[in-house]
Amino acid sequence: RGKDIAMIFQEPMSSLNPVFSVGEQIVETLTLHAGLSRSAAWKRAVELLREVGLPEPEKRIKAYPHELSGGQQQRVMIAIAIACEPKLLIADEPTTALDVTIQKQILQLIADLQKKHGMSVLFITHDLGVVGEFADEVIVMRHGVIREQGTVKQIFEDPQDAYTKALLSCRPHLDRRPTRLAVIDDFLKPEPYVEPPHRERGYADGDEIVLDVQGLCKSFDIREGLFGKRQFHAVKDVSFQLARGKTLGIVGESGSGKTTVGLTLVRLHQATGGKALFHGKDLIGMSAKEFHAYKKRIQIIFQNPYASLNPRFTVEQILTEPMLLHGIGQDAGQRRRLAQDLLDKVGLPAGALAKYPHEFSGGQRQRIAIARCLTLKPEVLICDESVSALDVSVQAQVLNLLQDLQDEFKLSYLFISHDLAVVKHISDQVLVMNKGQVVEQADADVIYRAPQDSYTKKLLGAIPQGWSAAAVPA
Repeated sequence: RGKDIAMIFQEPMSSLNPVFSVGEQIVETLTLHAGLSRSAAWKRAVELLREVGLPEPEKRIKAYPHELSGGQQQRVMIAIAIACEPKLLIADEPTTALDVTIQKQILQLIADLQKKHGMSVLFITHDLGVVGEFADEVIVMRHGVIREQGTVKQIFEDPQDAYTKALLSCRPHLDRRPTRLAVIDDFLKPEPYVEPPHRERGYADGDEIVLDVQGLCKSFDIREGLFGKRQFHAVKDVSFQLARGKTLGIVGESGSGKTTVGLTLVRLHQATGGKALFHGKDLIGMSAKEFHAYKKRIQIIFQNPYASLNPRFTVEQILTEPMLLHGIGQDAGQRRRLAQDLLDKVGLPAGALAKYPHEFSGGQRQRIAIARCLTLKPEVLICDESVSALDVSVQAQVLNLLQDLQDEFKLSYLFISHDLAVVKHISDQVLVMNKGQVVEQADADVIYRAPQDSYTKKLLGAIPQGWSAAAVPA
């Protein structure tokens, strides 16, 4: 089995051993399953790293997993998987956490290796764009049961099952922006689904500016050798304005600095330059004591709700702790009632208050994280890859929720993501970052219709087109 069937997992950092170099991990596979000597296995490991496109394989073979980027870690996983030339490669969400350009490279790599080695690939994913571009045959599953099976053309152009139609419609599209995304339940009702009207987006003259970022910079000291160090400029002279009730999308590849911008604005990183004017007050320049009063007005939703919620707290404790810290609510009873109201806002039952995070799905946990932010009645929400780990149907529910909350409370969103279709759907303006700098900024429709910068064109060109080319299911 070890020689004939291999598997690539979604999260390479969880699959690679952090205390062994990548070379040692490939060598282990080759000595166990291929019967090679250690010296022959080491030589073959270098060849495998070269085959999967890892730069400078002779040097990188001695690197540890944490010293590689996400895309490079996934290439190492693929090298281990193909080391014994398996007949079947099972790829379980191998590109879910990767940005579009790295995703395209990994998909092309798997396709090239499949052709070269003549192996079959079982590709498990919730990304329909990837399915449409990569697969030959498709199986659609729900609750452990196969709902539909056929060729890519059949599934995308003429889906028969209501669940398949729902999946194809839940995904944000580049060519249209309905006021609400379809969810699974819309297609399981007796009456046919009708797509809502188009929503216009963009900044308008006279919009109230709540956040004005001017020349934001953030550098990190990187150790070199025993005593040396150099500066890494993660964010360089970034400027933008965020209007009340609007969404500014920030896109870019991994390492472009987009998350660092968000973390710096809430002072989880200390800026090394620039200003962030919130209603005219500079968040960067004020003391920690002064900033405390502004913390509740700018909140952040992180990518991974599994890591951002305290596993030892009940949902009631998670929601009432911020209220207690900021003096919201007269007593425990009132805070509990506020928490119940917030759960209702995000679509969770009041009974959830007594439960712990592990008792919820990923989408439900993200709703709890959103409710926690709302406890402080913020004006600005920074959404850092907040839907990237969710499947398309749950993602649609969370995006609809964010839109409803924005409409009701006039919230302003800084929406950070590597998913350009999602950013197009929710954003009024889009800011494109590359290597810490802004390379392009304009209204969302303008950026997607007529990008000016070559880097923006590269990002848009890397989006899988399989699903967007498909007919919209009736």
